Parts: sequence; C-alpha cells; structure tokens
Amino acid sequence: MVFQNPDNQIVGTTVEEDVAFGPENLGMPREEMLQVVPQSLRKVGLDGFEKRQPSELSGGQKQKLAVAGILAMAPKCIILDEATSMLDPRSRRELLRLVSELQKTQGLTLINVTHHMDEVLQADRVLVMSHGELVMQGTPNEVFFQSEKIQHLGLDVPSYIRVTRALASRLASEPTREQLATEDRAAEYLRSLLQNLSATPELSQTEVVPASSVSMADYQAAPIIEVEGLSHAYNVKRPDEIDAIHDISFRVWPGEFLGIAGHTGSGKSTLIQHLNGLLRPQEGTIRVLGYDVAENKDVQQLRRHVGMVFQYPEQQLFAETIYDDVAYGPKRLGLSDEEVRDNCLAALRLVGLGDIDLERSPFELSGGQMRRVAIAGILAMKPEVLILDEPAAGLDPQGREEIFATIRGLQREGVTIIFVSHSMDDLARLADRILILRNGRLQRIAPVAEIFSDRDFVLENDLEIPAVMRFVDRFSADYPSLDARVFTARASADRLIAAARATTHSEAVEESVQ
Repeated sequence: MVFQNPDNQIVGTTVEEDVAFGPENLGMPREEMLQVVPQSLRKVGLDGFEKRQPSELSGGQKQKLAVAGILAMAPKCIILDEATSMLDPRSRRELLRLVSELQKTQGLTLINVTHHMDEVLQADRVLVMSHGELVMQGTPNEVFFQSEKIQHLGLDVPSYIRVTRALASRLASEPTREQLATEDRAAEYLRSLLQNLSATPELSQTEVVPASSVSMADYQAAPIIEVEGLSHAYNVKRPDEIDAIHDISFRVWPGEFLGIAGHTGSGKSTLIQHLNGLLRPQEGTIRVLGYDVAENKDVQQLRRHVGMVFQYPEQQLFAETIYDDVAYGPKRLGLSDEEVRDNCLAALRLVGLGDIDLERSPFELSGGQMRRVAIAGILAMKPEVLILDEPAAGLDPQGREEIFATIRGLQREGVTIIFVSHSMDDLARLADRILILRNGRLQRIAPVAEIFSDRDFVLENDLEIPAVMRFVDRFSADYPSLDARVFTARASADRLIAAARATTHSEAVEESVQ
C-alpha cells in the first residue's frame, strides 16, 4: 500500500536503504536486493538519488520513493491511496503507465483510491464511497453517465463529459450513455450537433466568454514582490551539494494571482520559502512590500504581512482547540483579545467553517476541514500576500472548490496570491500569470493564455495542457476561428457554438458570392 502522505512510510536514512527496507524484511537475498533496489528506483525516475537523505527530497520525490519501496517487494496487489496527489503530470502519467504494464504483464491487481477523474477512466470497475457506504459501482461509463448523482456526492466527472453536457444543454439535446463512453465518441456527437447550427452573422454576447476570470491585479502600481538574481543551494561545499534554484528574477503586482508550476523537484518550494524569509537569499535580492528579506529586522515585520500555507496544511495544527489554533498567530501579533476573536471568527467564515464548534479539537475533523482550519490560522493574521504550496492536493473536488472559492474571495479583497500547483487545470482557471520552473531555473513567466499557446513548451517542462482545452482543441481543424484556450465547460460550449456559427456564416457568404 502506498499512502497519501509519503512521510508516513519512509523509514530509511538514505533513499536506497528505504527501498531495501521491505525486501530485507521479506528475507530477500542480498544479491537479489542489489539488483531490485536500483531497478525500482529507475522505474520511478529516482536513479542517481541512491545516497540522498529522504528529508532532502521534494514532496513529489518522496512520493516516488514510497512507490519504489512497494515495487521492490514485487507484490501481487498494490493499493494506491491518493499516491499521485503530489506528482507532476509527467510523473503521474509514468506511474500509472508503469502499474498498468505490471497489471498486464505480471497479473498485478491494482486498487487506486483517487480524486483524479482521468485516472478513474482507466479502471475496469469503479466503486464510489460516501459516508462509509458503497453508493455506486460499475464501469467508468456506467458511473460517469450519472453526472448529477456523482456531483451531488461532492465528486466530479471527466472534463470531456462536462463540456459535452454543457454544449448539449445549450442546444437542447441529451447525450446517450454510449455517446459519453469515450472522448472520441463525445467529440463525434458534438460535431453532429454543431453541424446542424443555423448560420447566424451576429453572435450574442453570451457566446463570447473570457477564457478565465477577470484579473484583480493592479499592473499600474509598483510591484509588491521583486526578485533579482536569486540562487540557493543545499549542503553547500559538500559532495552532495544540491543547486536548488539558480539566477531567478521576476516581479509580482498587488492583487495578482501568480501560479507557480514545474516538475517534481524543480525548486518550487525552495523559491516560495524565500518570499517570507524562511530561507534567506545566498545570492541575489528579494524585496517584498518594500522589506529586504536578507535583513532580520525586515523579516520580522514582513511575516506580519505574508502568510504561508505549506504542502500539508493540516500538519501546521497543534493546539487543543480549533479556536486556540486559529488564534495563535493573531495573539503573537500583539492584538487585543477582542481583535483576536474578531479575526478568528472572520477567518473561519472565509473558509466555510463559520458555524463550527470552536472548542472542538482540530484533530477530530475530516482532512478537508483540518486543512481549512490551518488556512484560517493564516488568514486570521490578515496577510497582504498569501503563499500556498499545493493546498488542494489530495482533496475531493468539493473540498478543492471550497478552498478555491476562499482564495478567489481573498483576491477580490485585494490579497496577492502566489499558488504552487501541479494541476494545470486549476492554474488555468485561477491564475493571471504562471511562472514555470525547470531544474531550478526560470523558464517563462507569462499570462495563462500565452503559456498554453505553446504546447511544445508546456510538454517539454513535464506539464500538460488543461483537460478542457485538450478536448476543445479537437475541433480546431473543423472551425478555423476557434480559440481553444478556454478552461471551463460553460466557456468551452460558448466558444464552440460561436466558432461553428462563424464557420457556417462564412460558408454561406461564399456560396452567395459564387
């Protein structure tokens, strides 16, 4: 079994020791282990990391290490409990491809607990759980055809089904189960609908929907964050020195939502830990809200204005009651008891926990609720800049959307958001610009639509095109005016209808001229 949090199953002092732990306990001969350990590391892309300490790995690399430790034991059944939640898109695809090959070639049984709907599509059979009960089961097609029921359970359906249903609804049609069985069949069904549209020379405003939400950023103001020539290495002047980030420069403006993406181990966490002084610049300069991150006195003031939510926010919890946990930060800021309480109640309302029992232990809550309490503890200090490192990883779709709604609400109130994520779908919907890291170096920082215009660039950096955009792009050859850079189901339906009508009108004009 591969757990959701890899830290819960890493026991070795080095990477190779950790992978060898299982085989050793099974009594595997040493000669065999010397072959199995490097083979397992190679399968997950960690060859060359044998002598590293697990504590030096990124969250995604730890997840790969946990998987390697299981593969080394050659089990007949593997249970993945959200095991891909911390992996970059390429690593996730490679892991799923690997276990799929093992399933076919070695008869491996695979049980995958996941909130990634595209992973569910690859299953032979799907079981849907709710409140400890089995509420649905069947093939992926049988389960996902019941879209309303799935969404009522706080889950989601694959992007192509959302787009298909949205467009069909606009055109007063209802797809059959067979028409939703695969992306190919759904695309075929939509083409037949769009081909029957009447020519309309003028498009209504409802058909012209922006690809993403309206930006709250003030690009006319002075930058709120300025990073120039930032470099940072771990284990400096040791044989195992790691060059984590190198010569990075960028700016962030007030009210902006900046997404940060990159493959596992690309330096994302190292970069953002500089922005509130958890790490100090070894080379280069950082100014946040006018404060110099290299100066101790400035960092003390800076942390009053910059909040940081880590990869596993629930690990930030420590107090006996929810109130004490959320109140910890405001109390350290020297606020009065009344101000502390007002801040705490406001923060809990923001994260959707306004009615929760404040005297309850935070450790009695669900994973999603614990995460929101941890975020409330940061929000209670009323930061001007909020930095989030994969805050939605491992959450169900409903929990993820609740956190995103909170973040969007904060941005509307003027909070600058810096958001690290492996999910291109989330970044495409939420961010104004995206900063791409690869091997610790800045590859590009640009608006969302510009980033996803360059497919080769996205794929070269181990990322992926958002699922909605990938599906819509299937129709680009049919409709020359179609701009496929769209990231929600409703906007996709509107873009497709607009492009189909424009093409029909153009053809009608040509025929009349002839």
